[in-house]
Amino acid sequence: MKRTTLLCCSLLFGVLFFSLGGCSIIGIRTTAEPSYEVLVSEEGFEVRQYGPQLIAETFVQNVQHSMPKEDRDYRSSGNQGFRRLAGYIFGGNTSQEEIAMTAPVLQGERSEKIAMTAPVLQEERADGWWMAFVLPEGYTLESAPVPNDSQVNLREVPGERIATLRYSGRNSPEKMVKYEETLRAWLQTEGVEAVGAPRMASYDPPWALPFMRRNEVQIEVK
Repeated sequence: MKRTTLLCCSLLFGVLFFSLGGCSIIGIRTTAEPSYEVLVSEEGFEVRQYGPQLIAETFVQNVQHSMPKEDRDYRSSGNQGFRRLAGYIFGGNTSQEEIAMTAPVLQGERSEKIAMTAPVLQEERADGWWMAFVLPEGYTLESAPVPNDSQVNLREVPGERIATLRYSGRNSPEKMVKYEETLRAWLQTEGVEAVGAPRMASYDPPWALPFMRRNEVQIEVK
């Protein structure tokens, strides 16, 4: 049953990427990414300045079941969170124009498909996992379609300075901890102060070859 759920989520991810122009079968990325300025670059480490962004976010509380703890929360949140966010950009929304009309409009009667962007962001919190998609440039809170799912929230993020460390392979909480430690050690040697919690950034769909995958651990810095 668990394998079936994971497979369904992977297939959904695949359909979404192909339908919205995401990635080739060998993992060459064609999705848009948020624009940023590279301030420091050194052997996989970067410090970037991002401009304001609009994100669609959701939070999945931890669940209890027989899967080992290091896997259960991450996988459960990945499945549930991705379904919610994918549902929103794939048409589970109502356009702002329809909401503004004086005539009654059924929820979702006029919806909009939103292009997929990379990366998918995940952050572990005390009682669950946060996940977010960055909406394509040009969307604002006033223009982006409203999620039909109350568990999906739109939020404007001000410009951020982000330190990153890139790595390949399959993502996992264990990898995030490993590379977070490496990134924090590098920041300390550079004299850069970390001010945010670490998060994972995944740029590729599940079928991309592991050695070609682009993952990052990201931390906000001053």
